Amino acid sequence: MQDHQFDFVVDGTPEEVWDVVWKRMRSGIKTDTVTIEIYHQGDDEGNGLVRHCDFPVPKYLLSNGKAQSWEWITEAKRPVSWRYDAIGKPLWSRASGWTRLEDLGGGKTRVYFRETYEAFNPVMRALLEKRVHHFISKDNDRLIEASIVASLRRVHERKGQLPST
Repeated sequence: MQDHQFDFVVDGTPEEVWDVVWKRMRSGIKTDTVTIEIYHQGDDEGNGLVRHCDFPVPKYLLSNGKAQSWEWITEAKRPVSWRYDAIGKPLWSRASGWTRLEDLGGGKTRVYFRETYEAFNPVMRALLEKRVHHFISKDNDRLIEASIVASLRRVHERKGQLPST
């Protein structure tokens, strides 16, 4: 099983971070390489949100470099934390991800992220799991942080507030 963790600090309260993340999470995403469709919005906090994702994987998986996953939010508690569980293919696998927001005071929040990933087949797990997970998530740390920072900056600019530096 692969286990990846990272954290970073942003200029924004946990409520602001929650709002910018969940606004995007509930609307889906379409880029040149990734598509996330929302099938069910879930409740007010996001519990029960269901999404379908298309994303790139290594071509040696013989899926034309494309993968998909079905993900659902299983534990969301505004503005503290949320968890998702997922099933993906190819390299039939399961993943879980946790995000926790820690109020540092002074309008700053530490964002903690953890994801586990495991291929179902023990042979594929031994041969490919680590390489595939690295391929899938190699840019996630940078992209997640950059997205939250940019979204918070836009919120603060609209409010006429610039975060402290």
